[in-house]
Order: sequence, then structure tokens, then C-alpha cells
Amino acid sequence: MNEDNSSTAGVNDNGSIHSTGCNEPKGWRLDGQVALVTGAAGGLGSAIVRVLASLGAQVVLADLSTQLKTGDDLAVDVQAEYGVSAMAVAMDVTDVPSIRRVVDRVVDEMGRLDILVANAGINIRQPALDVTEDAWDKVLSVDLRGVFFSCQAAGRQMRRQGYGRIVNIASQNGVVGMEDRVAYCTAKAGVVNLTRVLAIEWAKYGVRVNAVGPTFIDTPLTKSLLADPGARKSLLDRIPIGRLGTPEEVAAAVAFLASPAAGLVTGHTLMADGGWTAK
Repeated sequence: MNEDNSSTAGVNDNGSIHSTGCNEPKGWRLDGQVALVTGAAGGLGSAIVRVLASLGAQVVLADLSTQLKTGDDLAVDVQAEYGVSAMAVAMDVTDVPSIRRVVDRVVDEMGRLDILVANAGINIRQPALDVTEDAWDKVLSVDLRGVFFSCQAAGRQMRRQGYGRIVNIASQNGVVGMEDRVAYCTAKAGVVNLTRVLAIEWAKYGVRVNAVGPTFIDTPLTKSLLADPGARKSLLDRIPIGRLGTPEEVAAAVAFLASPAAGLVTGHTLMADGGWTAK
């Protein structure tokens, strides 16, 4: 723990943020590190950006060009609140040259890239017998192909530096199946094993690669699903702790894996699922 008496933010058992009044472990700090977060304008992405910035990281918010205004506004807020550098950039994870241009820009403007959070993702819910080629290709292109090529571009820079931390956003559905989500489950299972392979290959370069596997999180993207009382109850009945997760709780798991505190952890998928996959 820190030797000073500063209080810190923490996460309550219900997922809300509170001031702990206790000292923050030095091993969690990310001061001066440069973090790139994909899908940064969304509910989960914005929470990840805020937590990394609160720990001292300079943050680059990458999202589709249609989300750039939201990303710019968030970058301004983050700079004002946490006193770190922040910028928003347009990036499409289905376009490999776009990924590489952003990584090159980050290195050119900030000098290095220490952390990648591969968060961009989509889901198209369909029964397996009804899945179209277009839907399958869209989900796999963003959720698996996009994650790999984001990791590859960042990994090349991290190898040159001799240091890097990659955190991929997988899902509880990467290790257990769920109806009407065959493309999503397949892609997220790929992310789990992709994480293992990259961890093995890149450990010798000082690059750790891990993933977080969230349960259902209360975000704008899940709003329509959770608005159905029957669907909501069905989901909650499967989660032993009896509630949905919050973006801040997932962000805290990401921050841990990106931090020096997790120096011995690589190739691991941390399940932030309220016990769903323990059954």
C-alpha cells in the first residue's frame, strides 16, 4: 500500500463506485503509460478509459468515425478530471490498415504504446438455423478478426519496446454456450484461446496478454434485452450473486490485468461474471 494517506475510489458490492478512504496499492498505478482502448465511446469502453486515466495512464480513445464526437467529448472530460493526456481517433477494427495507422499515430504522437484494451465488439442474436452469412461474417470480423489484428499491430510495437500489456474483452460466452448467440459465442471462444497463444509467443518480449470475461453488463447496448422482465429474470436466475455487472467492475478487472500488480499473470481470462461460469 502507499505510504501516504490519500483516499481512493473503489467498487461497492453492488457495482457502484465509492471512496475507500484507504491507501491505493502502488502496483496499480499506470502513471505515464500510454493506453489505447478500442470501442472507447461505448458504455463499457468509456468506463475502461476513465479507470485507466484515474490511475495515471495517457489514453487514446479509438472508435468508429461515427462515434468520434462522443469520443472527443469524453477525452475532454478525462483530461479535465484526471489531468492526463487524452485524444480520440477514428478506427475501424474490421479495416486492418485503419488499425495500423492508429497504432503508428499513437507512437508518433505519444512516443510509445504500453497498453492495448481490445474492447470493440458487436452481437447479432439469431438461432443457429437462421444465422445468415452476413451476420456471421460481421460478428466474427469485429469480435475475433478485429481483436487479433489490433493485438498484432500493438504487439509489434510492444516487442520493439520490450514491454506491453494487452487486455482483450472476451465474455462468459467464450467458455460456456448460450442459445441464439452462436456467432458471438464462437468469436469470444476464439478470443479466449487467441489470448493464450499470444501470451505464450510474446512472453519473451516482455508482453503480457490476458482477457476479461464479463457477464451481462448494464449498458446502452443491453438496454432493449434487459427491458423485457422475463428475459431479465432469466438472466439474473443464472448469476449466483443475483445482479448484473456494471461497466466499472469490468474496468477494474481490466485495470488490474494492465497494471504491475498482475506482473505474474499472462494467458489468463479473468471471469467477471458474478459466478455464472462456476455452475
